[in-house]
Amino acid sequence: MNYFNRKIDKALQQWYSEKHRKPLMLRGARQVGKTTAVRNLSKRFTHFVEINFENKDHAGAKIVFEQHSDPKIICSELSALFGKPIVAGKTLLFLDEVQSCTEAIAALRYFYEQMPELHVIAAGSLLEFALEELPSFGVGRIDSMFMYPFSFCEFLGATGHETWVKLIEKATPEKPISDAIHGKIIEQLKNFLIIGGMPEVVAEFVRTRDFLRCQKILNSLLVSFRNDFAKYKKRIPAARINEVFSSVAQQAEGKFVYEQVSRNLSGEQVKKSLELLLMAGLCYQVTHTSADGVPLGAKINPKYRRIIPFDTGIYQRILNLDISDILLSNDFDTINKGAVAEMFVGNELKKNASCYADNELYCWVREKKNAGAQIDFVVQRGNTILPIEVKSGKSGKMQSMWIFLEEKKLKEGIRTSLENFSQYDKIKVYPLYAIGNIEKVNFL
Repeated sequence: MNYFNRKIDKALQQWYSEKHRKPLMLRGARQVGKTTAVRNLSKRFTHFVEINFENKDHAGAKIVFEQHSDPKIICSELSALFGKPIVAGKTLLFLDEVQSCTEAIAALRYFYEQMPELHVIAAGSLLEFALEELPSFGVGRIDSMFMYPFSFCEFLGATGHETWVKLIEKATPEKPISDAIHGKIIEQLKNFLIIGGMPEVVAEFVRTRDFLRCQKILNSLLVSFRNDFAKYKKRIPAARINEVFSSVAQQAEGKFVYEQVSRNLSGEQVKKSLELLLMAGLCYQVTHTSADGVPLGAKINPKYRRIIPFDTGIYQRILNLDISDILLSNDFDTINKGAVAEMFVGNELKKNASCYADNELYCWVREKKNAGAQIDFVVQRGNTILPIEVKSGKSGKMQSMWIFLEEKKLKEGIRTSLENFSQYDKIKVYPLYAIGNIEKVNFL
């Protein structure tokens, strides 16, 4: 199977080249491509030792970590078990599904202290649950990278449109893409909103361009996610977590209301289930910030949160939406059915941010009687606060944006829609497909 380049590849290569590196923890939801990315990196090494702690054939490796903490002894025994040399500078040691062996997680600190020259990567689909039980296991001794499903530009690269990616990255409101190319990119965006960014689905789309086959894979992934609910190490039945998961999709537009989940669930059960889903990376929270200054997280209102699914393809399958609505329409409101465009923007902000931190998402809401206002996303760029609205209309329909800019005394804001790059007074317009550009642009 062909390997599709991912944003995280560059970060992994930098880690590989560092003289003073730490063991690396690759974090992210199930099936987002962590193992594939590590295997791609392994081509730079003479030897590659891959251990999967959920593989019964690798049970001996778990015993090694349970019985030893000395990394030299561990490497010696693993080398004998797998018949491959483990040599610093020449071998990549990969500990996959490491959440199933907490001793291996704990051992990472000893690799840093006693064998810092050895390249060691750990990854796992439910890693956050294990780390919660080991809160101080590797403070200052282990680096983390966060990985997500394919971004839209990664999808364009996979589908053979690398030249479009370069055009998008260079375009600005002052120097837009030609309308002809813009229209073609919008067509690809529609495809992406339907299939989402899960690697297996993207690979199938690249191979066949068959939406029905992609939907079958999405259905299978949904089953695997729901099967995982039984593995969550909390006293909440899998069926309850599934109810909350489904409600996240149903409430993707607007504030998440606990009472709308189910009459059979208490507020505390909903809260705990939601915490588990967030830890598993299956959804993200968008929290109200006062946006009175930076950092944005300094003044938040945790009672107002939107919760968005982590992938538009998975979202479409949970709700069983009619994909033809998106494919055949050029109307923004139809394409944004169920707030899928807003969800896409939130996901893209996560995917295009630094992979070295689990970046939070923020919004702003003013709930005054007869004077409500809302900004879909608020981001921080250096010391600058930047409001982002996902809109179909033009500047005259952006009352909330103008209110926000005036109240916060800000010089500019961003609107993202199906429009090409452009600008209206203080409002810079970025097409939906280019919202990731704001990570690379210096604003006032």
